[in-house]
Amino acid sequence: MSATRYYVVPPPYQLSPPLPSWLSSSQWFDRRKSSLAPPPNPSDLRTEVCKFPPYINGQETQKPAIEARKMAFLATSSPSAKSFSISSLQDSNHRLAQQTIFYQNSLNQITKNIRQRSIFYELTGKRLVIPIVNATSTPLAESGENSRTGSILLSDVVVNRRRNVYWGRKWNSLDVGTAGVVVAMHILSLLAPFTFNWGAFWVAVGLYVITGLLGITLSFHRNLSHRSFKLPKWLEYFFAYCGVQALQGNPIDWVSTHRYHHQFCDSEKDPHSPIEGFWYSHMSWLFDTNNVVERCGKPNNVADLEKQSFYKFLQSTYVIHPLAFAALLYAIGGFPYIVWGMGVRIVWVYHITWLVNSACHVWGKQAWNTGDLSRNNWWVAVLAFGEGWHNNHHAFEYSARHGLEWWQIDMTWYVVRFLQAIGLATDVKLPSQAQKERMTFNH
Repeated sequence: MSATRYYVVPPPYQLSPPLPSWLSSSQWFDRRKSSLAPPPNPSDLRTEVCKFPPYINGQETQKPAIEARKMAFLATSSPSAKSFSISSLQDSNHRLAQQTIFYQNSLNQITKNIRQRSIFYELTGKRLVIPIVNATSTPLAESGENSRTGSILLSDVVVNRRRNVYWGRKWNSLDVGTAGVVVAMHILSLLAPFTFNWGAFWVAVGLYVITGLLGITLSFHRNLSHRSFKLPKWLEYFFAYCGVQALQGNPIDWVSTHRYHHQFCDSEKDPHSPIEGFWYSHMSWLFDTNNVVERCGKPNNVADLEKQSFYKFLQSTYVIHPLAFAALLYAIGGFPYIVWGMGVRIVWVYHITWLVNSACHVWGKQAWNTGDLSRNNWWVAVLAFGEGWHNNHHAFEYSARHGLEWWQIDMTWYVVRFLQAIGLATDVKLPSQAQKERMTFNH
């Protein structure tokens, strides 16, 4: 392999001169098992502003800084730069490349954003040592249950470090409570065949739409997390209250976790990524309630919600609302309404929501060069009211529409479009043609 002088800085971190503080220790980045495409010709390089996070500390921003959250940056090296080699990083949790070439350069020369798939780096003093991988990666010998690696079934996604949250750690009261609710809902749903009646069945279907579509996908996700559109406050609060009845947490905590997911997508700080195992990304992460704080810090990315008394009220009284609703269902239809309206419906909405975090980062196709593992998955899109067009969403997080093609069914978007048509939804955000072109693989 010839020594072409290139300098690669990996995502998902924000870069801007001078040397940022996050480069004070060794970091690791590995998106998927794949060799890298050759870098472009240096003469083709040009300065380009990259996509920014829609929110910093909960506030909408247009800060004109280079944001490398989902991208890699490439720059030509200075004439004095020399290629050199160092010994492999000795870390049992990380997959290393067989052949690497290293280059030294200055952060001031970052000029072009590109996407790379398997890169790692090490900071040594004031020199950044970057390998450019040109060979298939091979795993090191692993030790310990949390260090097991391997591929996920029928997927090219590699589990870099499998995490087990069930054993070998101390559970706090919130962990136990969360697991208890999830287990209780699953046990309750097992009684469905013995309590079936058509009234209870249709209550479950109706609440699936109300809490899943209006509550989670439209309110918690597209409206509150990404501010894809605006609603009158009375309607915004009503939809958010529908989301509370899905029993997935209060709006402040749900939105904070989701914003961190986008900020650190499929990196070591991602609250739920399949690089730590399919089941971890699907549901196990929920049972380690300190996980997000330990990885990302305290939830300081939801100031826009915390300043509203309604959301603070829901946060402080969260447990009361589903209990009151369960009592109402019992008063209307007895125990079958509890089994179907709470157990069956909640478990169903649980898993279709969780499939977006797990299946849509493992199975499906990538239409856009997002630099993460997000996929478009049609069957999850059908179950989750359009949320399965997940690669579309990660490419254009602000977009109120996830099914960008006419054939991509997106029930949540149809509701938003209806609300827009009658004047209730305003400032509806959609990606422009220029924004789409910047996210294509051949750009």
